[in-house]
Amino acid sequence: MKLVILDRDGVINQDSDDYIKSEEEWIPLPGSIEAIARLCRAGFKVAVATNQSGLGRGYFSIADLDAMHAKLRRLVAEAGGQIDSIHFCPHKPEDGCSCRKPKPELLDAISSELGVGLEGTPLVGDSLRDLEAGLARGCTPILVRTGKGRATEAKLAVLAPPLKYANVFDDLAAAADFLIDTHP
Repeated sequence: MKLVILDRDGVINQDSDDYIKSEEEWIPLPGSIEAIARLCRAGFKVAVATNQSGLGRGYFSIADLDAMHAKLRRLVAEAGGQIDSIHFCPHKPEDGCSCRKPKPELLDAISSELGVGLEGTPLVGDSLRDLEAGLARGCTPILVRTGKGRATEAKLAVLAPPLKYANVFDDLAAAADFLIDTHP
């Protein structure tokens, strides 16, 4: 089974320092929904692993988060694809949980749910913590320049391998093209 794991905010949808708090604020980035559908048509299972500390901070409810994810699933389905798994961490950074990226527990949950190992699985993110979570489980890190990606790219230049050599693309659409071309 071919699997790709995506971060959400800044990769699939617009990000905000004020948090994405509602279905109305959840706005897909240009080309991201179509990119997910293309990945599905190319035989990939698509999973989402996302930190959502806005829940723990009380900025939105689980019903709000469910509505955002229902919108994501609906838009992807309308484009001819599907989201096979979504796992999220609701905790604040200071809570010390084991599921907040860069810790890999969200990825372990995806692996368990889908019954697939993670070694070599592409993980697309816009932050170091996304990529670090993937590396902890042997995933192949892919950085997109959307969201916090441009700032993260600048940080990669001073890091030691393997993060220093992560594949970097302008957006999810370009990353999807690369994955489809290199994972027939």
